[in-house]
Amino acid sequence: MSTAGKLKRVYRKIYRRVEHIPEGTVATYGQIARMVGVGPRQVGQALAALPPGSKCPWHRVINARGRISIRSGMHKAHLDQERRLKAEGVVFQNGSVDLEVYRWHPEV
Repeated sequence: MSTAGKLKRVYRKIYRRVEHIPEGTVATYGQIARMVGVGPRQVGQALAALPPGSKCPWHRVINARGRISIRSGMHKAHLDQERRLKAEGVVFQNGSVDLEVYRWHPEV
């Protein structure tokens, strides 16, 4: 399999995991990465590669500090992400989400 083919396969695995994050909860890049067997940065790269209008709930993935990571080149995506999470009932305090309250705990 080509490198591009392997990358597509990994991205699909990431998207399938992210699609299971319920509304009103969040997961961290590292959490998704451990589930799929990749690094957190690769999760971020996969989500950044989503086409506009994708139904994948990319906005439910945040960093390990409970904060939204600012994406390079997409200067307002973080504002959209925060708006979407708030609309789902996720509360921010001083720019952070309480992971003890809002972290997704999937059934294994």
